[in-house]
Amino acid sequence: MSTQSCSSFDESQRELEELELATRMEQIGLKLLVLSGKGGVGKSTVAANLAASLARAGKKVGLLDVDLHGPSIPKILGLDGRRIAQSENGSIAPIKLNENLSVVSVGLLLDNANDAVIWRGPMKYNVIRQFLKDVEWGRLDYLVIDSPPGTGDEPLAVAQQVGKNALAVVVTTPQDVAVADVRRSVSFCKTLDLRIAGIIENMSGLACPHCGKTVDLFKVGGGEKLAAEMNVPFLGRIPLDPNIVLSGDSGSPFVESSADGIAARAFAAAIMPILNRTKQDDALFAKQHSKENNSMKIAIPVADGVLCMHFGHCQQFAIVDVDADAKTVTNTTYLTPPPHEPGVLPRWLHEQGANVIIAGGMGQRAQGLFAENGIKVVVGAQGGDPQAVVQAYLSGDLQTGQNICDH
Repeated sequence: MSTQSCSSFDESQRELEELELATRMEQIGLKLLVLSGKGGVGKSTVAANLAASLARAGKKVGLLDVDLHGPSIPKILGLDGRRIAQSENGSIAPIKLNENLSVVSVGLLLDNANDAVIWRGPMKYNVIRQFLKDVEWGRLDYLVIDSPPGTGDEPLAVAQQVGKNALAVVVTTPQDVAVADVRRSVSFCKTLDLRIAGIIENMSGLACPHCGKTVDLFKVGGGEKLAAEMNVPFLGRIPLDPNIVLSGDSGSPFVESSADGIAARAFAAAIMPILNRTKQDDALFAKQHSKENNSMKIAIPVADGVLCMHFGHCQQFAIVDVDADAKTVTNTTYLTPPPHEPGVLPRWLHEQGANVIIAGGMGQRAQGLFAENGIKVVVGAQGGDPQAVVQAYLSGDLQTGQNICDH
């Protein structure tokens, strides 16, 4: 087979896979990506109980666990020892937990629950893509996706492939260190234009098993403050409850085994905005999102008055304010950056309000750090006056070439 024939075959295969993925996603009403900025916040517990609550409300629900290195869903739902299999047509058949809830997890592929999953980025991407494309869910009202913590390969792969009609449910605990990490998750969603259903503050206070009241054992309110700061909905607080631990260890969601408990009632209230979403809500969100995107701040690394070919070697940053609708520059401010160290400039530019950076060259690691801080990266731009570079970008005429620092 000639090289040209191989290329044509590969292209046809990719087009077929894209069609299969799109067809599968069209059978799902709403995709809910459960995200967190760090581990240990109870993200998988929230995902499992979110799916179970939606199923209890009479909705057809799929629960997909793509936390490849720490799949907790089989344990939480009592599926240890079960295995998923292929259906007759080669698709993946999910495990039906009950009439309304079906489950797929990488943990249901392992021969031993203690086996470690040691995969690099491309392998993880392909596994997630296969889960999204090949699982035979049938028609669903909701697909709840338990993503791993952080803003790395797995959440990015899911967010890029689920298509339209997707929302993020962001989980945090009240402490400042968790909130700081979750802030990056919110920025990650906004960078990818992934709508945010809201923030859940988990482990917020302690549900006393004796008096039935909630005691503020640690800090509370961090998630609510973050929601206000980032202008996203706050869904509610879930207190620490001994029943959550017991139900997780016994393989039953606490919204079922302890439906009358404080945590279960708090969780039921937290998900009501998701259950009650309407087309009017989505239209209002789209309108507000459009207004938010009217204004942009574009960062240009500058040396001797023109775009610097490497952002880390610049003398200043031009922060260019833009009216995206009118495609015009409204203001330009020149700022001296802090000393260049790994991770410093992305955080600093995020603090300046930048949401786009245009550079000549930038390594992959740096590009990932900018994405974590909610900043879109454009590389390969040629030197020029910062305002002229921005104007060319807005009009679609920006000439980009090789990323000179793609190391």
